[in-house]
Amino acid sequence: MTEGGKGGAGSFMARALAEAAQAAARDEVPVGAVLVRAGAVIAAAGNRTRADADPTAHAEMLAIRAGARLLGSERLAGCDLYVTLEPCAMCAAAISFARLRRLYFGADDPKAGAVVSGVRLFAQPTCHHAPEVYGGIGEGEAAELLRDFFRERR
Repeated sequence: MTEGGKGGAGSFMARALAEAAQAAARDEVPVGAVLVRAGAVIAAAGNRTRADADPTAHAEMLAIRAGARLLGSERLAGCDLYVTLEPCAMCAAAISFARLRRLYFGADDPKAGAVVSGVRLFAQPTCHHAPEVYGGIGEGEAAELLRDFFRERR
């Protein structure tokens, strides 16, 4: 998949990668997410499952929650999410429920991903809303962050 011609995709993914690197520095799985509306970042987060003792504190969930609070709505129509790793089923469902316009992600996640891998949530007939999806944005750097993180722990 491609960037869809979006000039800012690279800079927004660079910010998500920075959030992922910060998560790794905190001993969290290095995943970062950035929520964008009208060309401006409105929320950014890295994984905090360990720090928050919360299995739902994935970067995507944190960015969506912060964006919803900022906008005062559970619907984030017109917003785009940039995330360094293909979202899992929980995060993909939240993306659907939030009615995000576009999803840009870096590395595929064959084990736990739910967008182009696994259950392919957005392709299911029961999916409430499917965003436009663009994968492979910053894929090399995102995959390298993850490989380095897990290599150090094995």
